[in-house]
Amino acid sequence: MSAPFSPTAPPPPLAVAHLTTVDSSLRFLLFPQLLAVREAGGTAYGISAPGPWVEGLERDGVIHLAMGSSTRSMDPSADLRAALELWRLLRRHNIDVLHTHNPKPGLYGRVVGRLAGVPVVVNTVHGLYATPTDGALKRVVVYGLEALASRFSDAELVQNPEDLELMGRLRMAAARKLHLLGNGVDLDRFDPAGVDPQERAAARAEIGAGPDNVVVGTVGRLVVEKGYRELFAAAARLDPRYLVMAIGPADPAKADGIGADELERARAAGVRILGERLDLPRWYAAMDLFVLASHREGFPRAAMEAAAMGLPIVTTDIRGCRQVVADGENGLLVPVGDVDALVAAVDGLGTDENRRAAMAAAARRRALEHFDERRVVQIVMDTYAEAWSRRTGSGRAGGARGLLPGWLRWRRRRSDAGSSAP
Repeated sequence: MSAPFSPTAPPPPLAVAHLTTVDSSLRFLLFPQLLAVREAGGTAYGISAPGPWVEGLERDGVIHLAMGSSTRSMDPSADLRAALELWRLLRRHNIDVLHTHNPKPGLYGRVVGRLAGVPVVVNTVHGLYATPTDGALKRVVVYGLEALASRFSDAELVQNPEDLELMGRLRMAAARKLHLLGNGVDLDRFDPAGVDPQERAAARAEIGAGPDNVVVGTVGRLVVEKGYRELFAAAARLDPRYLVMAIGPADPAKADGIGADELERARAAGVRILGERLDLPRWYAAMDLFVLASHREGFPRAAMEAAAMGLPIVTTDIRGCRQVVADGENGLLVPVGDVDALVAAVDGLGTDENRRAAMAAAARRRALEHFDERRVVQIVMDTYAEAWSRRTGSGRAGGARGLLPGWLRWRRRRSDAGSSAP
């Protein structure tokens, strides 16, 4: 299914632009890929709506190009304006590679990139917005749009193997374009050994957790799709030993954003809602158990971070979560929307400390084997080199295969300075 990579000559430095809806995706999801380009001597662009993370991106050498019409909400007129903005930006700047990310920028970005004359267009499928269990109309629309947009790309990097198999079987993209990317996190940053036990104790005390409490935590945007309603319902049914906390930003632009009234009711029921936090390793260390009750995922980063931090995981039996959790090994899988099953799984692990410890060790091992972001960065860089070679028929494309070593040097310097990428 996945075409083999066989870049020949290492090409010269590239100007690479990543296109996303919002700047937080550039900062927290794609930062290593942007830095890999810059550290190899290329030019790294981030294209998104303006936001609070732009200053940090630019401080680290990423050139940000703002699209004022880019929005996460369902707004076709805004999407059309965003596509026109993107056209103007691409015509104004000398971009070698446009790397788009779904959902919306991946659709219009591939088409606009090719029509604007960008030499190489690469897309990452973070998770198809329809699965085989969705209704026929939704599947036809989503799969049809993906098939259309893929005709304008040079490569499709698919995070989830289930999506890769489906795209190949339904011929949504040419087989030579399809590559399994997977997903990963910074295993040095998300390492339980990196958090001092006193810091863990301080974090638990901050939320009122004593030594006998079982802290159940989740990380994710405050939207219904992330399973917060099921988690809040489960929290109300768990006995007082359990302390449930939720970390993540509100997302009012989304139709399923959790409202202030619902959050207040959860707080009144004892759920600790901490908002967005940048010191995530500290808070993962404070947890005894991680829960992700999502309805839809591509390849959930928070669950990978939790696994890397050595946490047993209770999550839903859906695409993406199945790639992080091997049921019964490093966690438990439960049906989507089933509060009874969620309560039973949490309580089953919460009352069995030995089983939690065994799953915690298995989670860390699984992360080390499967969730290293350095491998993801290397695949991305190899993709640029291969796509450039195919498109131009030459070896001039920037040191794509040399990008990863540059990024690793940056990581080591940051580590020596006592900080790391968020």
